[in-house]
Formats: sequence, C-alpha cells, structure tokens
Amino acid sequence: MSKAASNKIALIGGGGVRTPLVIFGIQESAQALHADELVLFDPDAERVRIMADLGRGIVAREGGSLRIRIAASAEDAIAGAGFVLSSLRVGGIASRAQDERIALAHGYPGQETTGPGGFAMGLRTVNASIGYARLMEKHSPDGWLINFTNPAGMITQAISHHTGVKVVGICDTPIELFHRIATALQAPPERVRCDYMGLNHLGWVHRIRLDGKDVLQDLLGDNRALGELYPGNLFDPDLLRSLQMLPTEYLYFYYCRRRALANQRAAGTTRGEEVARLNERLLAELAGYLQSGQIKEAIAAYTAYLNQRSGSYMKLEASAGSAFDEKVDPEQDPFRTATGYHRIALDVMNALIGATPRRIVVNVPNRGAITDIGDEDIVEVPCTISDNSIQPEACGALPEAARGLVLSVKAYERAVIQAALSGSALTARKAMLLYPPIGEWEPSETLLEDILKDSSTRQNFGHP
Repeated sequence: MSKAASNKIALIGGGGVRTPLVIFGIQESAQALHADELVLFDPDAERVRIMADLGRGIVAREGGSLRIRIAASAEDAIAGAGFVLSSLRVGGIASRAQDERIALAHGYPGQETTGPGGFAMGLRTVNASIGYARLMEKHSPDGWLINFTNPAGMITQAISHHTGVKVVGICDTPIELFHRIATALQAPPERVRCDYMGLNHLGWVHRIRLDGKDVLQDLLGDNRALGELYPGNLFDPDLLRSLQMLPTEYLYFYYCRRRALANQRAAGTTRGEEVARLNERLLAELAGYLQSGQIKEAIAAYTAYLNQRSGSYMKLEASAGSAFDEKVDPEQDPFRTATGYHRIALDVMNALIGATPRRIVVNVPNRGAITDIGDEDIVEVPCTISDNSIQPEACGALPEAARGLVLSVKAYERAVIQAALSGSALTARKAMLLYPPIGEWEPSETLLEDILKDSSTRQNFGHP
C-alpha cells in the first residue's frame, strides 16, 4: 500500500476472536494508514456479525470514525484493498482441538503449529490460503497481503511460491521475546538490539547488545533474568547456556517434548480444548450483551477473555496448569500493550506506507539473509521496512546448534505444501518423516489416517 493506495483494508477471517484487537489497532492508526474502512469476511456469518458489532463499539468508545463493514463475499472484501489481512482458521477451533487430541493419542505433544498438530493445520490450510491470495491477484493486485494465518512461515511460503501477490508473514513471538529481554536487562527496548534468525516458531536470539555492548553472556549467567524471559518455566538455564542462544518459546516442543506431553496428560486436556471452552463462553456472553445493546459490558467481557487467555499461555504445557485456574495474572489493558497480535500488524503496515525505515522481524523470502537457506525460501529475520519495500537483514550462517533443525524443518515445510497441493498420502508421510518432532516412517500411516478423519482437513487435502 502506497500513500496513494486505497483507503480500504480487508480482513479475511474476520470472525476470529482476535478481530476486535485488530479493529482497535487499525482505528488507532487510521489516520497514518489513510484508512477509513475495514471490511470483514468470514464464512461464519454469526461470528463475523458479533465481531463487527463489538468492533464498532470499540471504535465508538475511542471516538473514532473507522467504518466496519461485513463483506458479502471474499471478492467484495478484497477488491481494491490496499492491505488484506489473512487470519484463517480452517475448520475452526474444533479442528485444532481434534488435532491436539490426536497427537496426544499417538504419543506426541498436542500443539497447533508444531508436531502432528502443526502438520495437520498446514495440510488443511495451504490450499485455502492460496485460494484467497489468487483472489487478491485478480481483485487487488497492488495491495499487500499481511499473513497472520498459521503455520505462518509455511503458509507465507505457499503463497509466495504459488501466487504473485506481495506477501509478508507476521508473528508477535520474536518481538515479545525482545521485550522480555529488555525487561530482564532493566532497559528500555530502544536501547536493546537483538540479533535473531530462524523460521517462524523456530527462531533464536543469538546476540544481544545494550547500548552497543554485547550482553548475551551476562544474561545467560543470570538465572533470575533468564526466568523472566518466558511464559511459564520452560527452559532449564543450563539448556540455554549450552545453546549460547535464546530460543523462542515454541522450541519447548522440540527441546522438551517428554515434559510437554507429560504435563498435557497430567492436565487431562490440551490448550486447544481449553481455548474452545473459553471461546464458547465468550461468544455466548457477547451475543447476549450485544443483543441488548450493552456495549460497555461486551467490551469488558472481551477484555477479561483476552487477559485470561494470555495470562494462561503455556501454563498447561509447562506445568499442567489451566486457563481456568484462579491464579491467572492478567494484564492491565490488552488493547494498549506494547506487543501483541495487533501491534505487529500495525507496525508492519505503518512501516510500509512510511518513509522512515523500521527494523521489524517478519517472514519473507530469504534473499541471502541466511546463507544456508535458498533465496526463495521463507525465513523469519529482522527486515528494514519502509516505502512499500521489505529488505531482509544479512544474518550470516545459522549457528551450529540450530542449523540441522532449521534445514530439516524447512524441508518438511516444502513437503507439506507439496502434499497439500497434490493430495498425495505418500508425500504427506514423507513430510512427517522429515520432521524432527515425528521423524519416523511406521507411525505416519495411522497418524495420517486419523488426521484425515477431520472433515475440513480431508476436504482441503489436494483440493484447491
């Protein structure tokens, strides 16, 4: 989106529970973004209506003028949009919960973007994401596609390789770790520079500079500071010292698989199942409040939901905790946090239409940023973003402790995309064989059979 581009922004997947956060962020930056209309599309008409009504209430509370409209079709939403945000959840939260339960039944941790759950999510999401991107090629060829859809790196790669749209994948995980590092160092974020590289949900901070001085070793030597870096007690400090890097929290499902599995079994549930319960309760509350015109109460219920969900993040996997524990520690205002789902999107969009370069970690074609990876493969690295341009930062070679894992996961991502497009069970099983969290041939047959019992996965497997 350039300064002269459309004043319309589209959100595909507008029935998602984080849509009101996005609405708040776009409203807050509407003038900078030259945006006067946000158009929502979602196949679930009732959910998108609830989110649109709540979003209008948030805009009114903020004294804004952003128009929120529900699109009649995906084409209607996309046509002429300067930015198209993609936040798909094919199959809904029910498919996520089922994926995670299948993973547990087969002896793997249940998680939506890694392990068998991530494989299943990719398998059913690739074709749908490419389909929307092809609509964008036709109806908004000059716009930017901002991909939230998980697994974000894999989906961004599928769109980048199989369409001609300008696409960037975003995730708030790296910036959240950067902010936690700054907090642990007791320094404002602008004084701390983190060097980072990897793939989405598979990245590491490998250098930290405070006012230009490398302080990684100081941080690695401070158990108190290390304890502040992650939600829950995820990583043994000696594990971090052995790596000489700080991984994002998703590496827990690679480095600590047995502990994650044991905690999920002890809890008797999965995060997906708990989120499904939270969502069901939220939607019932919102429907009641909005129907009776109680906008203030609806916003309060949504705020409480965000706090409960974010406050319990990773507690189940790390310590068999629950989102329904009374000791969840909420944030003060989830709308105005410095990081989060909506902040990274707004940062990227504002940078793309601005003349002042910004350094932001996003998912883009490698273009030589990581020397071990092909130029067209999607990587997650710091980029300089400004004036309709995204330039990845030169990161060099992958550290020895990360190289094998990153290359294996990238090969796995390519194979999942190929399997999803072709509908080949053999290629799908090959993907699981290449993938370190699974990494065996024999279990892949029954695992794939169970994954394809989900109707949305089966319908999207090999069916563009």
